[in-house]
Amino acid sequence: MNFKKESLLLYGITDRSWINNITLYEQVELALKGGITLLQLREKNLDEESFVIEAVEIRNLCHKYNVPLIINDNLNVALKSGADGIHVGINDIAVESIRKKTNKDFIIGATAKTLEQALYAEESGADYLGVGAVFASPTKKDAIRISKEQFNSISEAVNIPIVAIGGITYDNILQLKEYKTHGIAVISAIFSGDILDNSIHLRKRSELLFGN
Repeated sequence: MNFKKESLLLYGITDRSWINNITLYEQVELALKGGITLLQLREKNLDEESFVIEAVEIRNLCHKYNVPLIINDNLNVALKSGADGIHVGINDIAVESIRKKTNKDFIIGATAKTLEQALYAEESGADYLGVGAVFASPTKKDAIRISKEQFNSISEAVNIPIVAIGGITYDNILQLKEYKTHGIAVISAIFSGDILDNSIHLRKRSELLFGN
C-alpha cells in the first residue's frame, strides 16, 4: 500500500492496556471509521505465532479502509503477515539491516530524538521519522522531551516526513501549531475513551493544523 506524507496526519498506535469490553479488532475498526490515516500494531507480550495471526486480521481490516499497517519492532511478524511496514526504536534492529531484507515499497519508520539520529535514519533508508516526546507521555513515563526548536531543527534537516509523538491529546495539540510536523502519533488520545469520537475530533484538528 502506498505511503505518503499525508499518511502521518493521524497515526494511531495500539496498546492492550486500554482494552476493556471490546476486542482489539473492534477498537481498531472504530479508529479507522473515525479517520486514522496510519496504524501501528504494538504487541510486546504476544508470542510470534499469535502476533502474526492477529497482524493478518488487522492488515485486512486496515486495507478495507485504505490505511497502511505498520508493525512495531518485529520484522519477522511484519514480513510473515504481509504488513505494509515496520517502526523501530533507537535500540531496535537497524534501519539499514531492514532495508537490505525488504523491497522498496516496504515502509520503514524510525524513532529519532536527536538531529544525528534523524540524519542517520534517513541515510539508512527510513521512510519517515517519529520525533518526540513533545509532551510528557503517560505511556512512556521515562521518555525524554524535546523542545520545539529541537523538533524543528530535525524537520528542517531531513527530506523525509516526520510525525510528532509523546503525550499528545486533543487539549494540547494546538500547542503544536508551530511545530514542523506532518501529523501526530497517539495512543491514549484515541484508545482511552470513546474511540470513534476521539478519532473524529483528532482528525479534524490535525487537518486544521497540518493538512496543508
